[in-house]
Amino acid sequence: MFWRRAWWRMLCGLGFLGALCAFQRPFREFTGVEYGIGDIPLPPDYREKTEWAFARLMYPPGPLNGYRGRDWDWHEGNSLWTQDFPRADRHFSLAVRRLTRIHVRSAEQVVNLDEGDAYDWPWLYAVQVGEWGLTDAQGKALREYCLRGGFFMADDFHGNTEWNEFSSRIHKAFPEYQITELPDDHPIFHTVYDLENRIQVVGWSHLREGSKNAWDGGKGAHWRGISDPSGRIMVAISYNSDIGDAWEWADNPRYPAAMADQAMRLGVNYIVYAMTH
Repeated sequence: MFWRRAWWRMLCGLGFLGALCAFQRPFREFTGVEYGIGDIPLPPDYREKTEWAFARLMYPPGPLNGYRGRDWDWHEGNSLWTQDFPRADRHFSLAVRRLTRIHVRSAEQVVNLDEGDAYDWPWLYAVQVGEWGLTDAQGKALREYCLRGGFFMADDFHGNTEWNEFSSRIHKAFPEYQITELPDDHPIFHTVYDLENRIQVVGWSHLREGSKNAWDGGKGAHWRGISDPSGRIMVAISYNSDIGDAWEWADNPRYPAAMADQAMRLGVNYIVYAMTH
């Protein structure tokens, strides 16, 4: 009788795990604003279940959307959230694999807050958040994700106009929390690498000018964050820098090595912080 009950429990357990796997959102490729499906080779481990994968947030475009008129359906890619995608994601994932002992998948995972699948990923990234159109419902979902232990990295927005657009929407998600400038001695900058002399990371298209939207306050890098009640950084904000572009072009000798190096180290620090705090 004991063995019969044990066998039944094992079958039920296997059935439960099978159901969980069946309902996990499968990997899917999307067309980006710079790259089409197949332009960047799909790594062989793209279906592997790992400790960490580059989780990229998809979101609707906002009023400052620079791709207005060509991104007909943001759910299908070829939209603002796909800037540098998937080249940046896969380059950085390879770097995380080389530079840490974290079990990393080499392919990205796209996350839609409306579908409730963010909780499978400890670290979530969004690009060009000064032009996003994060909805109130998505803001609430992002808030819940972060307060339950998730980590959100907001990247690639420049100048006062884009800052105001970003901060007005992130404030809806975290109305009672302040955005603060993170000091050089904050632990997040010393988890793996010591990043005390942080420089402005400039996107490929703006290397000659040295910044983007300098006329509107885009000159000078700022590393900001939102902390939870215990002091843990749950939102890391790279304002006036384009970390994703540095990941994308890190293997190009024409891209400044100092910027690529800092972007890789900053990202690694953020990931290790996210997974240990």
